[in-house]
Amino acid sequence: MFSPSFSQPVSPPRLALARLRRGVWRRWRTGVGRFLMPWDGPAESGWLDVAEFGSNPGRLAMRVFRPASAMLPGAPLVMVLHGCGQGAGEFAASGGWIEAATRHGWVLLLPEQAITNNHARCFSWYNHGDTHRGRGEVLSLRQMIQVALRRFRCDPERVFVAGLSAGGAMAAALLAAYPETFAAGAVIAGLPVGCASNAGEAFLRMHDAGPTKMTPASWATLITTQLGHKGRWPRLSIWHGEADRVVDPGNGENLVRQWTALHGLDVAAAAEDQVSPGVTRRTWGNDAAPMVEAWSIAGLDHGFPVGEDAARRRPASQWVLGAEVDATDAIARFWH
Repeated sequence: MFSPSFSQPVSPPRLALARLRRGVWRRWRTGVGRFLMPWDGPAESGWLDVAEFGSNPGRLAMRVFRPASAMLPGAPLVMVLHGCGQGAGEFAASGGWIEAATRHGWVLLLPEQAITNNHARCFSWYNHGDTHRGRGEVLSLRQMIQVALRRFRCDPERVFVAGLSAGGAMAAALLAAYPETFAAGAVIAGLPVGCASNAGEAFLRMHDAGPTKMTPASWATLITTQLGHKGRWPRLSIWHGEADRVVDPGNGENLVRQWTALHGLDVAAAAEDQVSPGVTRRTWGNDAAPMVEAWSIAGLDHGFPVGEDAARRRPASQWVLGAEVDATDAIARFWH
């Protein structure tokens, strides 16, 4: 089992000073400093394909969408992982990620699975060789982030990842493998980390979330036993349709148990809000900036929920569904 090394914990005064310095540097870099910093990066905007980004053991493709609104240094970097049967560009457009990147000034990082890896183009979220730190697909994804941070001068403290279905499960695995890399993430119709270790178990867990008797601490242990991480964990937004017939909604609840435990929160101590008829949002932690949130949508089948108006103006996609709430907009609010 891979055992990463981490630096020793620093004392509270040193940690506070380091955070203060990072805060001052971030404000300078994203304010007046961005106009004064030496700029040797490329001036590309729009769609880019990046062929070389490291050893790429997962054999993934790297696509980038960089809107004109994200041309200055200090832009957030957002990675979006598509679901099975989708392409990176298709999901980015139909799910509203292109619109959001343009509106918020994000650099959008869009990995794409190869059909030679998986005939359905699913990310290998269940394969230990692709989900453990320093291996396979998660290492390829981390390499993409490292290259994008340098090439586009993105803010390393504002790196996010979101994914749908198999891409959602891989997003959770990536957050677990490299927690120090991300500020927050989002998992839509996905599964908890460590619930399956091969394709057979993956299909079983998709249709039956079990085991129901595992405690939140036990779910968290599936991550912590393989990773000696002592720092903070990324914040997480979790989404699931109550009528999902592809991935049992119980997986969303197990993901809630796993990530509230990682944050040291009591899963039973949720604040609940009925956002609209059939749409429920639960939060854990600070009301203004919760550590974990979970959205449940009555009547929604397997897919990515977008607002009805947005669904009519965006390209159609089999796994993007009209709903009472737009997930992309809500996730952006949660991240910021």
